[in-house]
Amino acid sequence: MLALADGTVFRGRSFGALGEASGELVFNTSMTGYQEILTDPSYEGQLVAMTYPQIGNVGVNCEDVESRRPFVRGFVVREYRHAPSNWRAEQPLGDYLAAHGIPGIEGIDTRALVRHLRDHGAQEAVLSSTDLDPERLVRRAKDTPSLVGRDLVREVTCREAYDWTDGPWRLDGARTLAQVTAERGKPPLRVVAYDFGIKQNILRKLVEVGCAVRVVPAATPARETLALAPDGVFLSNGPGDPDAVAGARETVAALLGQVPVFGICLGHQILALALGARTYKLKFGHHGGNQPVKDLATDKVEITAQNHGFAVDPASLGGRARVTHVNLNDHTVEGLAIDGQPTFSVQYHPEASPGPHDAAYLFRRFVDLMERP
Repeated sequence: MLALADGTVFRGRSFGALGEASGELVFNTSMTGYQEILTDPSYEGQLVAMTYPQIGNVGVNCEDVESRRPFVRGFVVREYRHAPSNWRAEQPLGDYLAAHGIPGIEGIDTRALVRHLRDHGAQEAVLSSTDLDPERLVRRAKDTPSLVGRDLVREVTCREAYDWTDGPWRLDGARTLAQVTAERGKPPLRVVAYDFGIKQNILRKLVEVGCAVRVVPAATPARETLALAPDGVFLSNGPGDPDAVAGARETVAALLGQVPVFGICLGHQILALALGARTYKLKFGHHGGNQPVKDLATDKVEITAQNHGFAVDPASLGGRARVTHVNLNDHTVEGLAIDGQPTFSVQYHPEASPGPHDAAYLFRRFVDLMERP
């Protein structure tokens, strides 16, 4: 049973782990890539409903994960396929969820659910295969804390710094930093990546353009980062309310103007907060691989992958940054740049895992900024 805080209840069939999960319920419009979605740390504290009807067809494998484990609290689908049909599959999706204690529900009308969330907004919910009393579940959904004001980054960030050297995955194996460096004919650029909930394909993309990446915990002080003498600093994606991430805006503010900075998703929002701007909660957020974004400098439209529930208030920027990209669905801010500084950010995911590759050029833009004399 899936119970929403507003009293709406859906009944279906259980798969994955037996048990109960609670969190904010959102929908994702991607047609592929459910394993990458499940393991995206930005989904910490959330239940995810997929709009694509058949989920599980390709199973799961150990190579397509985006982090050390799945972070989605619960999974909602129209039709779960237990028997995968893909040569890379290593186990069924349901077995994978069960191994990680994540309950799933199938057989519900996900079209009706998505319309409800679209009209009434994302909200707290409880998914249970053990307690099927709708009144109790609705009460528990109402008692589930909102994402607003919660620092979920502390739940997903790495505990210790580490180096990342793997490039993009290929059928014959991942390229390494040494191979990329040899092809470039120049030493790698040193990048410090703040882990607010970083996805592994972001790290692969940074290596692909010639970066030696040092990933550091979210609470790493600016002075420690600058002591590493980086060529640039990357601010990652992550979960929860950007305004609640302890110390992040102060850290980023201390880095601005010192080194080139590139932010994605939560990193984009934290950059705006460091400039004195404000963020706000979206009605149902942007989650999926088909979001149209317009580059205001070129009028080019990119189809982008996104996963966020907060946005930057453009009226609060006060001229401290320039809006570079806008979402063509709702005209929210999708990109920022600071004039006179090698600093920019985007709200979407150019690493596209899953999603289209229209925005992959942004990693090259970051490299170009770091290589400028």
